[in-house]
Amino acid sequence: MERIPITKEGYERLKKELEQLKSVDRPKTIEAIEVARAHGDLSENAEYDAAKERQSFIEGRISELSYKLANADIIDPTKLSKDKVVFGCRIRLENVDSGDEVTYQLVGPDESDIGKGKISVSSPLGRAILGKIPGDEVVVDAPGGKRCYELVQIL
Repeated sequence: MERIPITKEGYERLKKELEQLKSVDRPKTIEAIEVARAHGDLSENAEYDAAKERQSFIEGRISELSYKLANADIIDPTKLSKDKVVFGCRIRLENVDSGDEVTYQLVGPDESDIGKGKISVSSPLGRAILGKIPGDEVVVDAPGGKRCYELVQIL
């Protein structure tokens, strides 16, 4: 069974989404299906088709979230070593060409949000910086071309 690394914050967010789907969205959709059924002929009932499609999406998402939560490996970033870059740590990078600095936290794919400075460990940059130590050069083959960074600090 595959363990899925996730931060406590990410775990709680997925748990909250699952609870919302089960307690609010699923019952609303079931009710919408019942209302659409009451309108008669289901073969040409767009309301019914839309509600069934929504139900399928919700059930799929519930299944996906249940699997991820059951296999979650919660990692506390505060207890990580700052010797090298690992999942959950925050880092500061300097773009070698422009001198611009950025700060990121390495998180799981479900938690990534570039606007909040969270990048996925499975992203090109995330994969490139795993295992690096401060002072190392990081070269990333990104969709926009090669980028060169220096790992300034593990925060």
